[in-house]
Amino acid sequence: MAMSVGSSDDDMMVEMNTTPLIDVMLVLLIMFIITIPVQTHAVKMNMPQNSQNVAPPKPPEIVRIDVDFDGTIGWNGELVPTRADLQARLYRLAQLPDQPEVHLRPNKLVTYKHVAMVMAEAQRLGVTKIGIIGNEQFMD
Repeated sequence: MAMSVGSSDDDMMVEMNTTPLIDVMLVLLIMFIITIPVQTHAVKMNMPQNSQNVAPPKPPEIVRIDVDFDGTIGWNGELVPTRADLQARLYRLAQLPDQPEVHLRPNKLVTYKHVAMVMAEAQRLGVTKIGIIGNEQFMD
């Protein structure tokens, strides 16, 4: 009986020794971390300086026009009796150098012709800052 001690020529080692490669990778990683410049998290901005002479802007004047379900028109909570009175108020509003904002708030049940009449009169008389508010009631 013979016993083989050692390796034969047919038994070759096919695995690569990766330990030195991992060591080199770790050294390179540490070197990259050291050489990265320090990041500052500050953003440099040129902010305007507060001037004591400038007054804060005043909020815009708002005129609220309500159109009720039966076509009656309200101007800042006050009933507008006739169409001529509405035209006179819109005309005075349009003649101002700095027109106030007009917020038109129609009722959910009002027909479109009443709202369209108010909008057409405002446009015809020269009101430029008009918007419809309260649209969330029509989401249902």
